[in-house]
Amino acid sequence: MADSGVTVLRLMLEYAHREHRYFEYPQPGRFNPAMVRLWDDLFALCEQVGIRVLLAPWDNFWMARRWKRHPYNCAMGGPCEGPHSFFTDEATFQATVRRFQYVIERWGGSGVIAAWDLFNEIHPHWGGTPQEQSAVITRLSEAVREAETAAWGFTRPQTVSVFGPKPEPGYEEMIFAHPSLDFATTHIYEGAIDFPTDPVTPALTMGRWVRYARERAAALLPGRTRPFTDSEHGPIHLFNDHRKFQTEAKDNRYEHNLIWAHVASGGAGSGMRWPARNPHILTAGMRTSLRSLADFSRRVDWRHFSPRAEPTDGVTGLRLDGAAGIHLFGCRDDHQAIAYLLRSHDSESFARNGTLTLPQVTPGSLWRVERWDTVNGVSAGCQEIRADAGGNLQMPLNSVFAPRQRDVALVLRRQMTC
Repeated sequence: MADSGVTVLRLMLEYAHREHRYFEYPQPGRFNPAMVRLWDDLFALCEQVGIRVLLAPWDNFWMARRWKRHPYNCAMGGPCEGPHSFFTDEATFQATVRRFQYVIERWGGSGVIAAWDLFNEIHPHWGGTPQEQSAVITRLSEAVREAETAAWGFTRPQTVSVFGPKPEPGYEEMIFAHPSLDFATTHIYEGAIDFPTDPVTPALTMGRWVRYARERAAALLPGRTRPFTDSEHGPIHLFNDHRKFQTEAKDNRYEHNLIWAHVASGGAGSGMRWPARNPHILTAGMRTSLRSLADFSRRVDWRHFSPRAEPTDGVTGLRLDGAAGIHLFGCRDDHQAIAYLLRSHDSESFARNGTLTLPQVTPGSLWRVERWDTVNGVSAGCQEIRADAGGNLQMPLNSVFAPRQRDVALVLRRQMTC
């Protein structure tokens, strides 16, 4: 993964799908020596190869399924009557804080932990109203920051994730605008992503929901910017419910299109794939696509890029005119833009007609446009284009797409003059 340009993995401290995998055992506060050694080794390996971790305290899916045997269950000596009281029981909250404190004190001095997912896939199943849960998240956030500050003198970014791309009523403000959190995450399991039948429609689904998340965060936090990333996606319905997975070639193309749609629509990074394969790992082809995306991302000046939360094809976004069978994903600010152009799966006889336009830029301004071959992971050339008198930067598609090319990514950067 590190050799493929991946810098962050999302992991759960506890995957409770087997009896010996509990992080605390046989009761809360007794930290399982075997699991502690596992994390000692894993964090050391991550530090060695240069990968960081977005860490969640539990895999709530397996915690809920195996609640009868979970050490937090009061029937097993724990503090909590059931999942329905997880957010309403004070003893459970204190046990959660102790878990974070242990992790912080043992491993928090390392740069390997990139950020905290304070609660994976928050849901009414865990008890309390959304408002009550939000208040608990505030307390948990404060406790984690206090522990980090006391032990190490710094804190890390925090988020809370939710299953699905559109939070249920009452959860939208928590996910997209909670004052204690630093970035927004959803798990984009929906529609064609859940159950793919072609490699293109899932990418359209990904782009739509990334734009939705960014638009909602902007609306709920006027004047502020909150980064968004999809921290779980994949063909989960196909895998879990139908006990199938795509052929490797089809899955590679599916995932390739998803990660490019995610970043070009304004998401932070590639989004994070839950493999949903057997074996449960990313394929070599997926890692090749990640390598291409990582190399492309070095062409973007992220320190000075604040993409607007607006839909592609909007009044001030990127626009595609006269191009049948091509889909546009993009984001931009006044000085920089990213575009990803993807052919429809049924457009094998491909006419490179149409124009890509970046509107409402400074009339006469000079822009450098670099084309990126996403499949081979190499630059496909650069050109300089000057905006017209109306403030439109226009590129004919026959200068962007090579014959039979299925997709292309672009970085557009305004050239500064003295």
